[in-house]
Parts: sequence; C-alpha cells; structure tokens
Amino acid sequence: MIDLKPSINIWHDFKSNQIAGMWLFLGSRRSLQIVHPSITQLILWGILGCCTNSLYGWLVAGQMGDFNSQGLIGYALWPFIALIVGIFLSQRMNQPRLMLVPALLWLVLDTNILLLQCLIQYWGSNGYLDFIPDSIYNGLLPPLFVGLFVWQSLAVIWVFSRALKWPWWERGLVFVATIATMVVWQLSVKDQPIWKVEEKPPVFAEDAFYAQSHLLNTALDQIQFGDIAQSHWYFVGVAGDSYVDVFKSEIERIREQFDTRFGTFGRSVMLINNPATRLDVPIASKTSIELTLRRMGQQMNRDSDVLFLYMTSHGERNHFEIENAPLDLGQVDPKWLRETLDKSGIRWRVIVISACYSGSFIPALQSPDTLIITASAADKTSFGCNNEADYTYFGRAFFDLAMREQSSMKKAFDQAKTTVTQWETAQGFEPSEPQWSIGRNMELMLPQLEPYLFPTDNLTSTDITKTQDKAHATTAKKSLF
Repeated sequence: MIDLKPSINIWHDFKSNQIAGMWLFLGSRRSLQIVHPSITQLILWGILGCCTNSLYGWLVAGQMGDFNSQGLIGYALWPFIALIVGIFLSQRMNQPRLMLVPALLWLVLDTNILLLQCLIQYWGSNGYLDFIPDSIYNGLLPPLFVGLFVWQSLAVIWVFSRALKWPWWERGLVFVATIATMVVWQLSVKDQPIWKVEEKPPVFAEDAFYAQSHLLNTALDQIQFGDIAQSHWYFVGVAGDSYVDVFKSEIERIREQFDTRFGTFGRSVMLINNPATRLDVPIASKTSIELTLRRMGQQMNRDSDVLFLYMTSHGERNHFEIENAPLDLGQVDPKWLRETLDKSGIRWRVIVISACYSGSFIPALQSPDTLIITASAADKTSFGCNNEADYTYFGRAFFDLAMREQSSMKKAFDQAKTTVTQWETAQGFEPSEPQWSIGRNMELMLPQLEPYLFPTDNLTSTDITKTQDKAHATTAKKSLF
C-alpha cells in the first residue's frame, strides 16, 4: 500500500523521501510505502534537483560559461511529465495526493545521481582520478550515467506497475513511450546545457597574415650551407594542428633539443600552426613545407648531409592533418610528401611522423636512402594529444627520454616503443605499435651519420662521413638543461 499520510515535520519527510529514493533505485515497491508526498517536499526536492544539475553543468563547462535558462527548462520537462503521470494515476486510483509521488521520487533519485556525477566530475577535473584507466573514465562512466538516467525514469514506472498490477502489455507500452520520449528530448536539448560556453569563431589577424611571408623567408635565409668535407644533420619540425597546444610545445622543445644537444643550430626550421606563434614562426602548410624542403635541399651536401623531418599532428589513414582555422589549408598525404621530398633533391632522410594511423605513410615514403619511424601502425591510433601535455606519448618517449639515453636511432626507437606500450597498457589503451622501416643504403649509412647526432667524445676521424669541425662538436655536447 502507498503511505499518503500527511506530516508537519519537514525534516522527517525529507529523510523518508531520501530513503524512498534509494529503494526506488533498487526497483523496490518499498519506496511507495515510505514516501511522504507534499507540495513542500516537491518544491524542496525540485530546488535541490535544479541546483545539482546547474552545479554539474558548471563543472562540465570548466567552471565558466554563461547560465542558460533554456537548459534548465529542458531539465524541468521530466518532473512535469512525472507530475502528469501522477495526475493520471491519482484519477485512476481515486487518491488525489498520489499525483505528487512519481515526480517526487524521480526528483529524489535524480538529485542523488547528479550529486555523484558532480563529485566524479570535480575529482576528475582536478586530477584525483588519474589512476583510473582512460578506457574506464571516458569509455565506461559516461554510458553508465546515461543508463542511470534512463533507469531513474523506468524505475518509477516499474514500481508503480508492480504495485498496481498493470498487465504486461500496458507496462510494455509505457516503457516504450518513455524511452522514445527520452530520445526525442535528448536530441532536442543536447545543445542547450544549463551552463553554456559559447564557441568563438577562429580568427587570423591581419598583422599575422601579412607577417607570414617575411617569417618564412627569414627562416629559410638562416639555413646554412653544408660543408663538402663534413656531415651535418638538418632538422625540420612541423606542428600540423592549431587547436591543440601539445603539437606546438613538442616541436619547440624538440627543435631546441636538436639545436643545443645535437648540433643543428643554423640548420633547423620550425613550421607551427598555433595562434600563439603566428607573429613569430611560419605556419605549417603544404606550401611552407615544400619551400622549406626545397631550400634545405639547396643548402645540404647531397652525399653526406641528412635531413631529420619530424611531423606531429592528428591524423587518419593516408592523411596528416594540417589545420590553422580560419585558413583553408591543404592536407598532407603520403604521395604528396614523397614527391615533395624527391623534388627537393635531399638524398638521406630520417622521417618521423607522430599521428594516428601514421604507419600508413610508410609504403609511399620507403626508399633505399630513407629511415621512417611512425608513432603508430597503419590501423592504430596514437595517444597523448592534450593541451596540458608538453609532448605526445611517442614524442616524450622517443625524444625526451630515449634519445637522451641511447646512442643510436634503433636503440632509441626500441626503448621508446617499449615505453609507449607500457604507458598505453597502463591506461587501458590499445597499443599504438610504433613502426620502423629503413632502406638498404640508409641501414649502411646510418651508423656513420649517428656520431654527428648523438654526442660522443670520439669524433676524431677525418673521412667525409666522420669529420666535424671543433665548434660543431662543442655545440653537440651541450646539454638541453
């Protein structure tokens, strides 16, 4: 039986309704036995429900944004629907105060579930849940709470249908109608959160636009000639996407590492897509990449110098993303990159691509004189692309760790692959499987070129591939820190 006895003790009713909500979560008819409906309780729990939903929206919006009344109206739809259901039931059972019970129970359960969501959102935003694998935090928790939202509505129908002994077909019709209403509601309000962060359209300022030609020409004019009696490494770093800061940060740090530790000062160029560098660094585009590689080819000694090309961005199969909104930039594909490298006249090439599905670039870029390293296999994604990071997973493992500790490219790659796999497994990700592909001639030449890249104390040989001037050797021994 449903307990509809009134009470003048607001706190007693509040506790009873809280307990009733817990029993409702379990789908128990006991929730109907202990619920204490009243206009006061309905208003109280309605206010609490609105507050918890507003708090959750505020936390999701990053504790910023503007209050959106439309979102609050969208939330209020469900208590009103529950109230309508209550009116129908009260008329059917001839119990007037029964009209408040469905809405009250729904609000109690919704408020408690949202409080749990708020807590998880706060802990997650502040790093207290970093120990939880990403596959659980971002893969399991969101659908779990969607399921709880669906259940809190179906639970009300479930306990009433059992208590009132509805026939199976009536229960089924009400269940289907409820789920259909939820789908329509979700499609209608998904773009109307209670706290709304208005997305500002990207802009490209006039001064940055007109500065690009000068920035690129200046960068290219600073590239030094390769000496016929010496071997040198040349570095080109490309950060493809502008809306994620990790790519910019990664290129800047790796370029500094190459210039100070590996002796590429005067022989390195950065091409970066990021709003913060538009007045200081040339943007990355197919045109700037082509012009940079062409100038590198003109300045390099074809027989003894080697290019280290590092590209980092988002990617798809046979697609390296180039983005600098609102500019409409062409995308880099394996065929275009191979043709551009061939036209540049650069013979010895070390190409490292850090992007999802970057292994798809290997077949087109393969040549006897080329080493290709990719952050992932052709059918795998890579990880670590977030604004808070200084490196992607592969970038940190390969450049920041392995290349500081090892003295050969192969050893550095093997260490980085092991490290990345460990990180990804710990986070619950499917391993990205970094790839290594080296041409026949490069496999023979690389051991002769590596002493110029990795600092050693034994650069005393005088042949064309083992000679280095004193100033270059000193530069190469400098530590990044």
